[in-house]
Amino acid sequence: MRLIVAGGAGFIGSHFVLSLLGGRYPALSDAEVTVVDAFTYAGRRANLAPAQGNPRLRVITGDISDLDTMHDLMEGQDAVVNFAAESHVDRSIADSSDFVRTNVIGAQTLLEAARRRHVPVFVQVSTDEVYGSLEEGTADESHPLLPSSPYAASKAGGDLVALAYHRTHGMDVRITRCTNTFGPRQFPEKLIPVAITRLLEGRKVRLYGDGLHVRDWLHVDDHCAAVRLVLEKGRSGGVYNIAGGTPLRNRDLVELLIRQLGAPSGLVEHAPDRPAHDRRYSIDWTRIQEELGFTPEREFSSSLAETVQWYRDNPGWWDAAEGEGAR
Repeated sequence: MRLIVAGGAGFIGSHFVLSLLGGRYPALSDAEVTVVDAFTYAGRRANLAPAQGNPRLRVITGDISDLDTMHDLMEGQDAVVNFAAESHVDRSIADSSDFVRTNVIGAQTLLEAARRRHVPVFVQVSTDEVYGSLEEGTADESHPLLPSSPYAASKAGGDLVALAYHRTHGMDVRITRCTNTFGPRQFPEKLIPVAITRLLEGRKVRLYGDGLHVRDWLHVDDHCAAVRLVLEKGRSGGVYNIAGGTPLRNRDLVELLIRQLGAPSGLVEHAPDRPAHDRRYSIDWTRIQEELGFTPEREFSSSLAETVQWYRDNPGWWDAAEGEGAR
């Protein structure tokens, strides 16, 4: 198999690539991978360093909204997995233009290039945030898309374009919508890595509002394993929710990190809530369990402890990452 992984130098994409090349996905043991990444602040060559020199890996610097470049790359490919995204809600509130460009236009450009080159399978990696906030109950894959932030709206837009390419052109498009993901090498702007790095430096962690916003957490290895199942066995036109079954209030999560790091409890401060801050995410992930046999393998508490230890052991990585993000 020949596979394009868009956004393959980012947090989740790089874990997927390294897992594949490292032999964790037996059905893809001979796959040749082309990573295409714009290498903005969150996409880093260092994330792919363990695979440097692997003859099955090719890394291309490119913008997924560049149709000519994407068209050239698609020749002879068997599948596309699109992890490429602008994904930080706060940044999307400040300026949503990059989010629309990458998450909507970029997705459409990849789809069009894949259509023209007759690439057999296209996997669009999305988010549970497209469903918006739920006061109660869960959202299955048929739940209305009610995104609150410009980020979530742009991901919903990319999903709808992908499904339109399936319905209009008959493309085999499959979509994943995952809950909050954590693990090593996550850029320090999302809650877990930013809390860990701030606490390690003795700085305060900011919580928006009362800190009672609920998120479900899944380790990046399990997220990537679920994407692999969708790539290998998913249905054409299928949408698959992916969850970890570990819902936590943000305040409780930060308290867990404080205890694991042995940091003072006073290193938490509350900030005014951000606009349209979703109160609760909760998705029904029965479909991927029953159709594809997905079950998370990573236990949350031990995985969180391992993640904390990774950031303890790799200050040079996140110091450099923070520096790149400030540019």
